[in-house]
Amino acid sequence: MIIAGSCHCKATVFEVTKAPETVTRCTCSFCSKRGALWAYYKPAQFALKTPRKNVATYMWGSRTIRHHFCPVCGCGTFTDTPDFSAGTPDFDNPIVSVNARLLDNFDLDSVEVVVIDGKNLW
Repeated sequence: MIIAGSCHCKATVFEVTKAPETVTRCTCSFCSKRGALWAYYKPAQFALKTPRKNVATYMWGSRTIRHHFCPVCGCGTFTDTPDFSAGTPDFDNPIVSVNARLLDNFDLDSVEVVVIDGKNLW
C-alpha cells in the first residue's frame, strides 16, 4: 500500500510503502517548534519523488540528523537519521522520519501518538 505525501505547495513530494502504526511527538526544541508527528521508515520504504537538489536541509547541534524541508513553502517534510531505538545512534542502520502530518489520504487521528522526551534526552 503506497501512501503519498507532500508539502503544502506540492514542491516536495514523497511516498512511503505503508501507513504508520504509531507516530512520535518529540519534545526537543526543534521538533516542538516544528510541530511534526514523526513516522519511521527504512530507506527502502521511502521514495522522494522530488529531485533531491530541490529539497532544503537544516542540521543543528551534533549535525547527526538532516532535517529536510520545502524551500518554497517551508514545511518540514522528512529527516535522514541514524536509528536511535537502542539509545545510541546506529549509523549502520539509517532511518527516514516522515512528517506524518503531510501524508495524503491518511487518517492521522487513527494512530497512537507516542511522546519522546527529546527536551531532556539530547
